[in-house]
Amino acid sequence: MLMIRGLIRVALQVLVLGALLFLPIGTWQWPRALQFLVVMGSLSLISTVAMARMAPASLEARVKKGATKNQPRADRFATLFLALFHIAWFILIPNDVFRWQLFPKPPIGMAVLGAAMFLTGYGIMLTAVWQNAFATPILGDQSERAQTLIDTGIYGRVRHPMYLGHLFFLLGLALWLESYLALLMVPLVFAPVIARILIEEKSLVETLPGYSGYRNRVPYRLIPFVW
Repeated sequence: MLMIRGLIRVALQVLVLGALLFLPIGTWQWPRALQFLVVMGSLSLISTVAMARMAPASLEARVKKGATKNQPRADRFATLFLALFHIAWFILIPNDVFRWQLFPKPPIGMAVLGAAMFLTGYGIMLTAVWQNAFATPILGDQSERAQTLIDTGIYGRVRHPMYLGHLFFLLGLALWLESYLALLMVPLVFAPVIARILIEEKSLVETLPGYSGYRNRVPYRLIPFVW
């Protein structure tokens, strides 16, 4: 059942992303976007099956539905803006590539770099989920799940590796799909993530034993030696 829920989630994700990318231009004739969907879908499929078998608790955390009753109000707003900004960003990409063309088309080398950054970001996010069975999409008190502090592995480098991977994901995808405009818009799209990190930190200090000490041991929230 858990694996089925995970696979349904993968299928819906690919369908939604495909709709956001292709409906604005009314055609499937966009090889780069098709490549992205195939790669994204394949990686998600493989990782879901592997996680269901070897790290079911981590997969369960990711497929959990709905907001928790103790989700901070500020996080509800941050999550809403995060979703809206990302939807707008994905719609912007095909319009820029096929209609507006505000900037010159990136050379093939930039697209290859973008694909590599995308894969790096996906790898970081997958590692973060794999190593932390409490990495739920919705922020809330998980004391009923006996949440424990995860401070090893990738979490020993930065406190929010999932968001670091997502940043690589966005930057890489913009280049892979050949949109400098989308690349320039990444800071705006990522702004709700920064807000969510601050909200999450406040909540974890209050609800997760040992998190205050963890912040001292691992001083960087997102990017090592920067922030």
